[in-house]
Amino acid sequence: MNKYNIRANYDDTSIRVYQAYCPEIALPALEAQRFVPPFKMSRMTWIKPSFNWMMYRCGYASKPGQEIVLGIDITREGFEWALQNAALSTFKQDIHGTHEAWKRELETKPVRIQWDPERDWKLNPMEGIRSIQIGLSGEAVDHYVNEWTLHISGVTPMAKAIAEAVSEGRPEPPEGHPSLSEKLYPLPPGTPVPV
Repeated sequence: MNKYNIRANYDDTSIRVYQAYCPEIALPALEAQRFVPPFKMSRMTWIKPSFNWMMYRCGYASKPGQEIVLGIDITREGFEWALQNAALSTFKQDIHGTHEAWKRELETKPVRIQWDPERDWKLNPMEGIRSIQIGLSGEAVDHYVNEWTLHISGVTPMAKAIAEAVSEGRPEPPEGHPSLSEKLYPLPPGTPVPV
């Protein structure tokens, strides 16, 4: 199996990504169903299709500034635009040739891609499988906030339920765990993948 695959919950028109924020940003976003101030359009914002990787990143919604986990349904068209307008966040000689070529790509592309070790539901690394993180900046953030976002859900209760299941040593994840319904997403042409 190709280790560079995207696993996500998606349908014909939308795909779910995750972010974790402090209440000051997350609660207004939930109420408005879009990101509003104090969310900063000028900052890079990272979205993650893998629920398990989001849990790893935010510590089951326990890390400061990441107490509320959001599931954001965005258009597949927008998601694929992001992938096709992305540069890898790290230099890969086989792809870029030179550091100068890589830096030029970073300057011209509004999206960054990182491939990190995927996690299982207990946050153990999964050998040979990478999880994508997508960093949006500039015009990509504007598209994300004003065009791509279809619906924002609060998924913090699930994060807390999973943390409890892990701490109690349960052998199976809680019912409804989002990763159980994630499936492979077809990589669009032009998606940067390390070789």
